[in-house]
Amino acid sequence: MNRLTEGVADGLPDPWTDERAGEMTLVSAWKALRRRFEERGIATPILDARLLLEAATGVTRLDIITDPHRPLDGNDVRRLGEFAARREAFEPVAYILGRTEFFGLDLMVSPATLIPRADSEALVYAGISLLKEHAAPRILDLGTGSGALLLALLHARPDATGVGVDICPAALGIAQANARRCDLAARACFCVGDFGHDLAQGFDLVISNPPYIPRTGIATLAPDVRDHEPHLALDGGPDGLDFYRRLTQNLPKVLSQKGNFIVEIGAGMQESVTRTLESRGELVLFASWPDLAGHVRALAGRRIS
Repeated sequence: MNRLTEGVADGLPDPWTDERAGEMTLVSAWKALRRRFEERGIATPILDARLLLEAATGVTRLDIITDPHRPLDGNDVRRLGEFAARREAFEPVAYILGRTEFFGLDLMVSPATLIPRADSEALVYAGISLLKEHAAPRILDLGTGSGALLLALLHARPDATGVGVDICPAALGIAQANARRCDLAARACFCVGDFGHDLAQGFDLVISNPPYIPRTGIATLAPDVRDHEPHLALDGGPDGLDFYRRLTQNLPKVLSQKGNFIVEIGAGMQESVTRTLESRGELVLFASWPDLAGHVRALAGRRIS
């Protein structure tokens, strides 16, 4: 380590200024950023440090490995300092970058949308399975947010078309941009709506990741979620079941005769959600799928003919 880089790995400059350009290398910046995130109690400090370093400097993971002593210039330092401050305030990396990956798709996200998570891919796998018997299926995504679930299914089924519904116009703007980004805009349309109550029957699959956090539980969530993700997409009412009650009323109106629905649930909610959805005697649940942790994450059902 030369005189210019000595000590940099012990901590990132605060505030970051152009004077640090040339003193900091890819590897020293990554190590220092990781250490700061660890001290802040951030859950994934190694991954977050790498992703923000790549975004701030325009390098790849391979560059960090093969050219670790590449110096950062003034713009790199300023951007990385801005990103570091935002992450230390527990802003999610996906919001800082404006994008995330879901089911192999590169999707835009914003504070108007939930960040799609790998656990929700259980719904996509469930949907692919249930659509095997349908040719040219019509898909409805209620509470579409970024459009992740609908677009993943359309990507998996090139003969499918779909509609995404959300009450938040800003979220729909992100979903529409993602449809164009994924070359799926010709098969997807999006509209403002309230969980499908004004839509006509005829969808072969209805999929939904509704708000299901009990209202009093929001305060106990990790700060990344509690302080940054939209409460409109989290708050499931006093017991977390408000939107399942609405689905109980609306699903029979939008499903085709042989259509199925899939809903996401939180850990430990299988019994209460099943009881809620079957309470009117118009729907029956028949299958479930686990998430990466082994918790039941997706429930599938159909209309009672």
